[in-house]
Parts: sequence; structure tokens; C-alpha cells
Amino acid sequence: MIVYMMSLETTLDLEIESDRDSDAEEEDEDLPDKAAEDEPVSDGEGAANGWITAANDVDMDNQIVLAEDKKYYPTAEEVYGEDVETLVMDEDEQPLEQPIIKPVRNIKFEVGVKDSSTYVSTQFLIGLMSNPALVRNVALVGHLHHGKTLFMDMLIEQTHHMSTFDLNSEKHMRYTDTRIDEQERRISIKAVPMSLVLEDSNSKSYLCNIMDTPGHVNFSDEMTAALRLADGAVLIVDAADGVLVNTERAIRHAIQERLPIVVVINKVDRLITELKLPPKDAYHKLRHTIEVINNHISAGSTTAGNVQVIDPAAGNVCFASASAGWSFTLHSFAKLYVKLHGVPFDADKFAARLWGDMYYHPDTRNFKKKPPVSGGERSFVQFVLEPLYKIYSQVIGEHKKSVEATLAELGVTLSNAAYKLNVRPLLRLACSSVFGAGSGFTDMLVKHIPSAKDTAARKVDHIYTGPKNSMIYKAMVDCDPSGPLMVNVTKLYPKSDCSVFDAFGRVYSGTIQTGQTVRVLGEGYSPDDEEDMTVKEVTKLWIYQARDRIPISSAPPGSWVLIEGVDASIMKTATLCNMDYDEDVYIFRPLQFNTLPVVKTATEPLNPSELPKMVEGLRKISKSYPLAITKVEESGEHTILGTGELYLDSIMKDLRELYSEVEVKVADPVVSFCETVVESSSMKCFAETPNKKNKITMVGKPLNFYSGSGLQSHWREVLAEDIENGVVSIDWSRKTLGDFFKTKYDWDLLAARSIWAFGPDKQGPNILLDDTLPTEVDKNLLGAVKDSIVQGFQWGAREGPLCDEPIRNVKFKIVDARIAPEPLHRGSGQMIPTARRVAYSAFLMATPRLMEPVYYVELLLYFRYKLPIDCVSAIYTVLSRRRGHVTADVPQPGTPAYIVKAFLPVIESFGFETDLRYHTQGQAFCLSVFDHWAIVPGDPLDKSIVLRPLEPAPIQHLAREFMVKTRRRKGMSEDVSINKFFDEAMVVELAQQAADLHQQMI
Repeated sequence: MIVYMMSLETTLDLEIESDRDSDAEEEDEDLPDKAAEDEPVSDGEGAANGWITAANDVDMDNQIVLAEDKKYYPTAEEVYGEDVETLVMDEDEQPLEQPIIKPVRNIKFEVGVKDSSTYVSTQFLIGLMSNPALVRNVALVGHLHHGKTLFMDMLIEQTHHMSTFDLNSEKHMRYTDTRIDEQERRISIKAVPMSLVLEDSNSKSYLCNIMDTPGHVNFSDEMTAALRLADGAVLIVDAADGVLVNTERAIRHAIQERLPIVVVINKVDRLITELKLPPKDAYHKLRHTIEVINNHISAGSTTAGNVQVIDPAAGNVCFASASAGWSFTLHSFAKLYVKLHGVPFDADKFAARLWGDMYYHPDTRNFKKKPPVSGGERSFVQFVLEPLYKIYSQVIGEHKKSVEATLAELGVTLSNAAYKLNVRPLLRLACSSVFGAGSGFTDMLVKHIPSAKDTAARKVDHIYTGPKNSMIYKAMVDCDPSGPLMVNVTKLYPKSDCSVFDAFGRVYSGTIQTGQTVRVLGEGYSPDDEEDMTVKEVTKLWIYQARDRIPISSAPPGSWVLIEGVDASIMKTATLCNMDYDEDVYIFRPLQFNTLPVVKTATEPLNPSELPKMVEGLRKISKSYPLAITKVEESGEHTILGTGELYLDSIMKDLRELYSEVEVKVADPVVSFCETVVESSSMKCFAETPNKKNKITMVGKPLNFYSGSGLQSHWREVLAEDIENGVVSIDWSRKTLGDFFKTKYDWDLLAARSIWAFGPDKQGPNILLDDTLPTEVDKNLLGAVKDSIVQGFQWGAREGPLCDEPIRNVKFKIVDARIAPEPLHRGSGQMIPTARRVAYSAFLMATPRLMEPVYYVELLLYFRYKLPIDCVSAIYTVLSRRRGHVTADVPQPGTPAYIVKAFLPVIESFGFETDLRYHTQGQAFCLSVFDHWAIVPGDPLDKSIVLRPLEPAPIQHLAREFMVKTRRRKGMSEDVSINKFFDEAMVVELAQQAADLHQQMI
């Protein structure tokens, strides 16, 4: 059988072979020898037997190949090689406007620098880092356009081989404005650090880590992040404009962070060239500015400890003109006189007599508090301002001989080429030659800002949430380089391709090294709940130098460092620590901002398929902007919350161009609302659990109000603000908490000690307290469900019943409770929704109202073309049309400027600045910042109000309009459903009460 099959196969092979040969003969008639050439060569024996044909006897090129297996073209791998990735797509799969080969992504959003070499070596800088006593960490803070960035430029010129002033275009480099949009807008958007080696007057070097912060109030979150890392605040104030809104806020914020303050009065030359004040008036202007600063410091110090007052004689005031490149303190100016005259006298004693009502008597050659009989100016005017005025007047007068004579008196000689320069470059050259390097500023930092080592105890006590008796706490206080690693990350900076971020933080103890594996603890981490924790490896470390980065291998305590490789799980701030440590590690406290993101806008991609790209971009926006909040509403829309229009405009530019690269549609901006009550609940509201085994009874009422500053309809919620600002904490003991409420707010001691929670979250402006009596309620059973009731209260306070906005300024009291004794019947699933429902019903029965955010608006007017009264009246008109009202309008002392202060609802503020400039011919400039919450006029639950489309609602209908439109936007029903929050028994009782009331009225 086997032999037959084999012979049959052999016969078939021979037949196929003969067919092939005949076909080949037919096709190749012109080539008769081809068949003979192609015949297989056999070993003779197998062919002779006729049984088996070897495999190598078959012609492989002439086998039968099916049509689908035929290979007409070479594969992509054969053409391009195995190392080239190829993609085969169907026809018309890719749109025409999209290139087949996508170009390499190269985002240009930062300004580069050609040469960033410094006068001192990198090794010397790194050596200073290792000694925390020689490190000063400061943040430059102040109002918009008061010269913080130019002051940094002046310091950079002292440390780097570069000039930050272009002689031809007469423009400043603004080195720390690293982003292209910052250069175009001419304002700072991001806080940018630099580590500079500065010399004091004794030629001793110090490492000064300086953070240049934005001055616009919309970007005050950057200032918050900078102050967290700093040991002191350098307040920059414009000598002409004086103290404005962000100056006040910077002072308050620095005091809250327990930081010492030193002042740089910048743009002193504006008093000479622009305001043209005589030296005597310029002194009074400077003195008035310092007095206003001290008033704000004194007001802030009453709540947050003592801060040293500002006094030029004490050495914590520096006078400067960053645009002209000079700065001095009274001490450095006194040393200038010593150097100039060559007479050895005590410069410190002389400096102490250069401020205040001190007069020089030439006849007796001493200083007295009374002027000479022949008359004379104060010592500051005579010895400081008059020489300064003389230099400016001579150089601007452009009379070469007189300039030479004046500079020769000051021991300065310039080349002939220098006198051919324009006025501004010549002024910079003359002033820098006279005043020399800014060693006075360094002296001020060294004397009045504590070193990283000296301030460690106060800093750690303020920001670390862990116990003070732990080894970690002690290591941070001692700045121990060999202790456990603790790093506080407060900022994230994007890489050049914007795909990932580098984390910027401060080392408090231990030494962070490249290649080290660390734990990244997020803001939600605690030793009890370790969910918000990841393990990452530090891949690179840098010293951040604005437009340049210096790579380092390790960073000791007290230093600022940029870290690569740990950003994946960080959203806002984080704590980095060692992998394994015996003690429990606690996190550094999250940033506490001085404003709220109340402006909201919704976004969606133009192409719905690009939604994942946009979502990823929103996640990066949240990392990049400390105060930005991105979330998804229940309706599915993606919303971004920011502080103002400019803030959101900057966010949207980054989202489109840097972080998602998709076209995004943006809805009209709206605002966040809050919900509150104005009366106590009209009845005791109760709710039963679904299993009918438990019943909770609650009432709601407003927290105490305090009328602030006597303004119409302007109520301050002092207790709510104290809770939000951390003045009082729920973590305190019951005794401490009770004493605080009894002393400050005159609460009943029993009620004060019965406080269960603040909400939403730990610092929410609502209170839940247990007002039940032990004779009526089983306290043990109530205590068993306390956590569930608190969670229900927190949930309800986070999303109110009117339009899912947070509840504010409400006190919820549990007045009765019936709890099932069996644990099975009082589980979380039963208690949490019930607690939320009873809180809602108590809220709705207490005359609910809607609250809206209100801006504090400061308007600065410079009168050039119109009379003051015309512009001020135009401002009143514009504000009144937008439900705003002026609180003060005062002239700015010593200037032709006028300041108007006002309150304006945020929802009415969109387009306000454009409207204002139009009506004042561009003479008014305004800045708006969130100030307080105000109750919207009208009843949001009044169903008799008819809202007509495309018609502005009357004032008393606004609450109803805002509520209905917010509910529509969120995809909710137009009205609040009573049945959703009230039990059937409650509805019956309400109906009975209404019937009784109706009967009484009849």
C-alpha cells in the first residue's frame, strides 16, 4: 500500500514536470535549449528506479503560486530597512491638510540666551550652597510695573558678563521674562528664580536666591508660591505711584507667611524727570510712601505677629532706579562720602543722621533737630537728593563741560566717546560710575533677612504639618545635610517640548542627589492614608537661572533646586522624602492663596475626536498655574476656573499653543456662585433613612455677621473668613475650640464644644454642631454614626440644593436623632444620603439666597487731556451701569494722579476695562481682585418671576435669573424639586402648617 502511494506521488510529480516542460517549450520556441538547461540534475539512482525524487530536484522558481500569494513588489522592510518604521494606510484615510510625515514638534515659547557666563565660577556658587549661613532666599514682590524685573536686570549686570540694556534701541532685556508672550505683553506671568552671587560692602560673597514674581493681581498665585520658598520679602514700590492694591496685598501676604520685609523704593528718578518735584517735596513724597507702608505693616502685624517697621536709618530701605542702573541705602551713601572725601569718620553714625528732621549746622559742624538760623534743608535733601538732582540736571542738560565738572567733584571721569552717547545711556553710565555696584542692597539683605539656617525653625514650624518632637522636624530645624531628605515642591516648570515638567522646590534637610529614589507625597497624603504617594527616581538636578540651567549632582539644605523625573503625580505642591524611614512622614502644608478663582469658562475641542488631547492639555494647565482649577461638570462640559480675564486669556493661549495643540472653542465667561441663608429654619426639618430605622432632625441658620467699614449692603462674614484663613482649626481640642468661640464670638460654651465639623473640607465656611440633649438622644449611638453624618454634611455643603454651588456661612444644628441600635441598620449607605438630604431641607426652610463674588477695583487716573471731574464722573457712570459703587476717590499725594476705589460684581466685570478706557480717553487704568461675597438681590425660589429672553432682568429678579441659567447650563431642571429633598412626612407637615396659616388669616 505504501509502495503504491509513493509510486503514485512520483508519477504525479513526473506528469507535472512534463506539463511544465511542454509549457516552457511552447512559450520559448525561440529558445529550444532552455528546457534542457532547466532539467533537474539527479543522482541517477533515484531516477533510474523511478520511485522517489529528492527535494532539491524540484525547480523552485516554477512552482504553482496562487494569485493571492503572488508577490509583485518588494516589502517596505526590504526597501527602507528594518530600522525604519513604516505605516500603511487606506486611501483617503488622512486629511489633505495633514502632512503624511509629521514634522518634529518644536515649540518656541521661551527666549534663549547666547552667553550666560558669570564673574564667579560655578564651583564657587555650588560651594556657597553648602553653607546655609551664607544663603539668602528672597522674593521680589510688588505692584504691576513698579520695576521688579528691571531691578533683577540690574543685579544680573553685576554678576554676569552681559549688558541688559541695548544702547541702540534703548530697551531693557528683562532677563527674567523668559517667555515670548511675557516679552510681547510687557508683563511678567510666571515667577522665575535666579541664584546670584552678590558681594556686600566688605567684599564678602553671599548666595542670594531671588524669585522675580508677577505684579498683576491676577497672577498673585505665583507670588504665593514664591513666598513659600523664601525667607524674606523684598517689596518694590514705585516712588511716584506709591502704595497701590498689590503692594498692600503683598505686605499682608508676607506677614501671613511670617516673613520679614525690606523695601526698595524704585524709580526715584521719576520724581526728578517726570513729576519735576523740588528736592524738598521729593523728600516729603518718599517719607509719605514709607509711612503708608508702615501703616499697612502695623495693621497686618496685629493678626500675624510682629514685623519690623520700615526705616531708612535702620538700613531696611533701599533707594533705586533700575532703569538708570543705580541703587543705594543710607549706609552705602555714607560710605560713598567717606571714600570721596578721604576723611575717616563713622559711616554708620553719619547714615543714622541722613533721615528725618535732622539738619546740618556748618558753623558747629554737627547735626541737630532744629534748622540753622540762616536756614537750611534736611540732611537727606542736602547730602543725598541735591547731588542726585545735580547729576540728572547736568546730564539731561547735555552741556559737556558742566557734566565733566560735576562728575569730577564726585571723583568720576568719563571718556570723550561716552559724551557722544544719547541721554539715557549716558545717564546710566554716569550713575553707575558714581554709585558703583549695588552692594548696599546686599548689605540690606544680609542684615535684615535671616539666613536659610537662622530662619529654618520659624519656617518649618509654619509649614510642616507633622509633630515637633520628631527626628525629621529636628533635622529640618538644624538644616542637617545628613538627615532624612525633606523637599517642598511648590512650582512646576515645563520642558522645552511641554510634554513633561520639572519640579522646583526647596531642600529643608538631607541632600537630594541625582539617581536617588524618593517618595513623592501629594497634598492628600497622610500616614493613615498613603494613596496619594508614588515612588520616582531623580534623573537630573539643576540650579535654575531663568534663561539658563546649571546642572549639579546634589543639593544641600537651604538651597533651591530644579528636579527632573518626579513630576508625574504632582498637581500643585508636593513633599519629597526618603524611600524608607522609621518615623511617620507628614507633608508640608498646601499653599494658602490670598484670592479665589471665581471666573469660570467652559471649553471643548473644535474637532470632537481631539477631546483626549484637550483633556491632557487641561491636566498640564492645572500643573502650570498654581491657582487654576480644571474640572468636569455633571453635564460633561470641561470648565476652567481662574482669577480674572487676563489669567484665563493666558491659560487659553497656553492650552492652544503649548499643551494640547488643538483648536479649542471657549464659552462666554461666567462666575462661581455660593448659596447661603438669611434666616433660621422656619421648622425643625427631619429625614428618615430608606430602611425607616433612623431619623435625623436639623435646623439651619446664618453664622454671625459683622458689618464691615460701614459700606452699604457690604457685610463681612468674620467667622467664615477666620475658618478659611486658618485662624481657627477643627483639629484643635474641644476645650481650645470652645474657649476660642466663647471669647471671640460670644458663643455658648456648651454649643462651642459641640462643634463636629467645618465644611466643605476642613476649612469650609460652614459649621455642623450637635445640639442634642443627652436625656433625649443616645449619645453613644449618635457618636457611632458621627463620621457618616459629617460626610453627608460635607457633601451637601460642597454642592448646594439651589444650583450645585458651595454653601457658605450657614450653621447646621442637629436637634434630634433616632439611631438604630443594630450596626447593620445604621451603615454609611443609609446615613450619608440622609444627612445630606436633611441638611438640604433645613437650608431650604431658612430663606435661601444666592451669593456672588465681588471685585475690589482700584482705578488710577493720570490727567493729561481732561479735567479730573470729567473723568471721575465718567467712572461713576460706567460703574453704576454695572451695579458697582465707588467707596473712595482721592488724589494721589505729590502726583497729578487720582485714585478711585470701588466694588464691582464679578459677573458685571467682563469688558469693564475696555468700557472704562473708552469713556476716559485711555486715561484710567484699573486692576480688579476678588474681595468678598455679596448676596444677590431677589429670591431665587420666587416662581412668580417671569424671565424674558434677550431682556435684562430687573435688579430684584437677578437671583432667580442667575439660578435658572446656572441650572440650565449644568443640565439640571429649571426649578428646585421639593420632593427630591423633603420626606413625605415633611411635605405633609408643611401642608398642614400652610393650611393652619391660611385658616388664621381668614
